[in-house]
Amino acid sequence: MVLLVLSVYFITTFWIFLYRYRLLRSRIAVESKSLSKLYMGRSSTVDAQSLLYGYLQRNGSLNREVLKAAINDALRSATRGLTMLSIMASTSPFIGLFGTVVGILEAFGRLGTQKSASLAVVAPAISEALIATAAGIFVAIFAYAFHLLLKRKAFELHSLLESQADITLAQKRESGEGGV
Repeated sequence: MVLLVLSVYFITTFWIFLYRYRLLRSRIAVESKSLSKLYMGRSSTVDAQSLLYGYLQRNGSLNREVLKAAINDALRSATRGLTMLSIMASTSPFIGLFGTVVGILEAFGRLGTQKSASLAVVAPAISEALIATAAGIFVAIFAYAFHLLLKRKAFELHSLLESQADITLAQKRESGEGGV
């Protein structure tokens, strides 16, 4: 049962990572392109594909509060799934340890019913029980590593959005415009 739960954790970890990583990578590419256009002076506002564009169009005015809300909303969306990865990274070793404890208890229970207690009787049962701990640690390693990778990608996205907001606001101040 413990290995079944850890298998579900493992599959879920990879699914969350692959889905979120692809999404973040594509959003970062769009925001990098938009920021590049702003840096080069080829555009006076963010690209139409940017996450900030829709907020600026709906609001009609360019101000720090709207951009801050747009950035926060984009980050909230970008970091979805990170909590689940964190939970799986922290709980999977404990699930594995639980399986090991149950396995060792069963091994000692079987040992009590036998007349002789030798290493040849106990060792296979204990090594079998330790597989659960190894599986829990294995799942935790991937979940934690994926959590950190996605967190870094979300930070990259945040930096790109902040830079675009700053440049857009600076261009507005220089030109004296009030709209987008």
